Amino acid sequence: MLSLAPEKVVAAAAEAAATSQPEATLLIEVEGVRKTFPGVVALDNASFRLRPGTVHALMGENGAGKSTLMKILAGVHEPDKGVFRLRGRDIVLKSPLDALEHGIAMIHQELNLMPFMTVAENIWIRREPLNRLGLVDHGRMNQMTRELLQQLSIELDPESNIIDLSISARQMVEIAKAVSYDSDVLIMDEPTSALTEHEVSHLFRIIRELRAAGKGIIYITHKMNELAEIADEVTVFRDGRFIGCKQAERLERDEIISMMVGREITEMFPKEPAKIGDVALTVRGLTLDGVFSDVSFEVRQGEILGVAGLIGSGRSNVAETLFGVTPASAGSISIFGKAVTVDSPQVAMAQGMAFLTEDRKDTGCFLNLSILENMQISVLNDDHLTAGFVHQKTIDQLCESMAATLRVKAPGLYERVENLSGGNQQKVLIGRWLLTNPRILILDEPTRGIDVGAKAEIHRLISKLAGQGVAVIMISSELPEVLGMSDRIMVMHGGRVTGILDRADADQVSIMQLAAS
Repeated sequence: MLSLAPEKVVAAAAEAAATSQPEATLLIEVEGVRKTFPGVVALDNASFRLRPGTVHALMGENGAGKSTLMKILAGVHEPDKGVFRLRGRDIVLKSPLDALEHGIAMIHQELNLMPFMTVAENIWIRREPLNRLGLVDHGRMNQMTRELLQQLSIELDPESNIIDLSISARQMVEIAKAVSYDSDVLIMDEPTSALTEHEVSHLFRIIRELRAAGKGIIYITHKMNELAEIADEVTVFRDGRFIGCKQAERLERDEIISMMVGREITEMFPKEPAKIGDVALTVRGLTLDGVFSDVSFEVRQGEILGVAGLIGSGRSNVAETLFGVTPASAGSISIFGKAVTVDSPQVAMAQGMAFLTEDRKDTGCFLNLSILENMQISVLNDDHLTAGFVHQKTIDQLCESMAATLRVKAPGLYERVENLSGGNQQKVLIGRWLLTNPRILILDEPTRGIDVGAKAEIHRLISKLAGQGVAVIMISSELPEVLGMSDRIMVMHGGRVTGILDRADADQVSIMQLAAS
């Protein structure tokens, strides 16, 4: 088990590990890897190297092959061909158990916890301590978990059920589970996507301690600002191929973007002026007992209302109540001046509302269904029915046009969504709702886990929709996104609205002051 060191010792050891390793001490070496899925070449002659005692960032657009290569290293997928070496010796990885036995553990972007089991049961699954009768010793298992969480300074109850935890808390459980294997190689796939700023700092502290202990960390991220703080080296993939590897301290942001997308992106937040029209949505005193209270605001046609606040502030809960997922305890909702009781998503959709949830895996996409099936579910209504028969050809054309507009990378509409990258899954989900031609569009973390190129595309699309008169509510944990895309910004803390700022008056400091007040 990892023994944590004081911060100064950790920093010194990490620096030494990052600068003194010769090439002969490579921990992981990957060469000539190819992997295909039906109709898609995910990896083409890919290569990668990892030195012990370093944090190696892996970057690229969605669909670049990053996660696929890491899932091969973790034993989830088998390569079509390629060579894998651990400390200079060839290895074959046919299953996640093979990978763990070789000291390779992975924290997946899409969390893989058992929701109806406890924190302790999830961490020690298949490794539970047994008593003299051969039964699981829950007391000892909970104590082992308590000690592990204390070492990592994670404040969670070992006996809490996963289903009762927030997404960020579940992420910390995944991290603790991976560390519990005491693996030499730890792969982290977008580990900060659901974490608050404080939790990110906590995670980085854990990573530095692991690096100081000689572990090799492979860190997949889309967040440029994380590279300077945590990475020693950066490898970029594009279209399944290795593009280059450089020292993190020598890489400039524009150079990374150019390597990732093969072109320059001149404008990350293409906010276009839009005519602000009539009030589309009016909310007064909206309350959900025990979650949020007295939330009041309005959104006009053509306006993008950004919603900011720390995780747990109630932002997503307000969005779910607006869409009827969790009907309000009190308050009123008016749509274009008409009072409406939104007690179900069906009512919300009938009023021209659409809602992109923050968790595309659990509450968004149907992963085992095709792109077509995921998109068309929103338009299988009376507009496309005659005597009970579906106008399938018309629906197919609509979905195909939408997939092309959003640049969904896939062999065709019949490709299963689970085979797509996270960014392309997000595009399919956005496409589903855009097919409804919404008058009011609620977006909860629309670019979470999305690469820099796809982010710019989605931002451009949001701006275009506002220009067409759609009223947009955009919830985001990324302050640059909120500041760059919003006409006004509503800030929440502790289930209450703490302020609404005009675009011209908002900056990161003013938003964080309201978010923490």
